Amino acid sequence: MGRLTGKKAIITGAGSGIGRASALLFAREGASLVIMDRAEDAVDKTATLVRDEVKDANVTSVAGDAGNEDDVSALVAHCVEKLGGVDAVYANAGISGGMVPLPEQTADYWQEILRINLIGPFLAIKHVTPHMVKQGKGSIVCTASVAGLRANAGGLPYSASKAGVISLVQTSANALYGTGVRVNAICPGLIETGMTKPIFDGARARGSEDKIGQLNPTARYGHPEEIAHMALFLASDDASYVNGQAYAVDGGLSSTHPFAPSRRGA
Repeated sequence: MGRLTGKKAIITGAGSGIGRASALLFAREGASLVIMDRAEDAVDKTATLVRDEVKDANVTSVAGDAGNEDDVSALVAHCVEKLGGVDAVYANAGISGGMVPLPEQTADYWQEILRINLIGPFLAIKHVTPHMVKQGKGSIVCTASVAGLRANAGGLPYSASKAGVISLVQTSANALYGTGVRVNAICPGLIETGMTKPIFDGARARGSEDKIGQLNPTARYGHPEEIAHMALFLASDDASYVNGQAYAVDGGLSSTHPFAPSRRGA
């Protein structure tokens, strides 16, 4: 049996990258899925990939904005109506906002990043918890970032939004004290996704792809599937005693202060 057999799960930001990898993995592990992304064609393609790979997969794709309350409310209601409940939510949708110089940043620029990256996970928590509390259990997983732990891993509003996600899961876990509902976060390091495509394209154009990720002790960048496996663990009953935590999946990047990398052993 899969680790999510019989579970009903929602994944946002499922049109590519970490969200798509998670949808495929969750389905392989037995979950019935409702997946959402703003890019309708992309999330539909994810659903097709799931059906092609997993025999008898139960997956529904929905176009919607994870930072819009009406869309999130409808997403949760759709999952409950179609699947009969909701056991796990992976609030993964996010945007980077690019690297705009501080003097050029506007309040609108900040608000849009915060709306999707921080208010989005809050809305997922808000709308799913009544169903989970009623059944006495459930798992909510949010995508934060190593940029929310320390500086220099992303732009200012992006980093602030991800720090907010870390606080959100801690405070939400305590707000849901005794309900059986768990809330945790994943803090990815440098992962090759659509969001980080400019970094990888630039490095490949310069012929320096082998240097991507060299600042972490694993000495490489990560893959969406590696984040998906952490999401699977946190969504599953294997993590039944894990609550209010933020896990860095970053090759060890956040374990150190800045340093000059050495290729020598200890």
